[in-house]
Amino acid sequence: MTTREEQITDAFVELADCLVEDFEVTDLLHRLIDHALKLLDADAAGIMLADAAGVLQAVASNSHAVEALELFELQADAGPCVDCFRTGEPVTPRSLDEVRAWWPTFAPAVEALGYSSAQAVPMRLRDEVIGALNIFRTTEGALDERDLKLARALADVATVSLVADRTITARQLLADQLQRALTSRVVLEQAKGMLAERAGIGVDEAFTAMRDHARRSGRGLRDVAADVVARRGTIPS
Repeated sequence: MTTREEQITDAFVELADCLVEDFEVTDLLHRLIDHALKLLDADAAGIMLADAAGVLQAVASNSHAVEALELFELQADAGPCVDCFRTGEPVTPRSLDEVRAWWPTFAPAVEALGYSSAQAVPMRLRDEVIGALNIFRTTEGALDERDLKLARALADVATVSLVADRTITARQLLADQLQRALTSRVVLEQAKGMLAERAGIGVDEAFTAMRDHARRSGRGLRDVAADVVARRGTIPS
């Protein structure tokens, strides 16, 4: 059986492997989410990144429901990712009462999905914050100190992979990466809906099927999604 320490090592190795030219941004973001769900006391997760103007965009999540929740967070301009991005520090309310007190508009949407905890850690390179990793839990309370440190480390490694070229500012390089991520997201949404309809499954199941197929075949998630949209090949569901 793989130990937690081995799982953590594997996670860092996998995220660091993206320090290569022309890596697939969408794959990196979803791998970060997968590792957060596997290694942390978390039930759901999502990622927001800032565009060239410093405006947060929802770019990845583990489910359609969480994606909608993050879009609501952006619309309300209130929530853990928003505060985390502004301060550059982890946002970890200690109870459901604190979630309600800090974000009275956002909290009902969190609770409606069955979550009792919403928190975030920054994605940053030195002093430049480029986004945040959102973490949701069905139990109350903040991540313990061990998990919080691990969450920050995972986010830091993913950030370095996104902005590996230190000769320009993180924000400048991220603009291109973010555009690629947003373009991929459009293709993914189309593919999820089309595969779900064809296979008679839910959109989250469709995404899982595409992601698993991409990893088994060694291809990028965006390329697999493009095949679904173009009706090329088949995806085991």
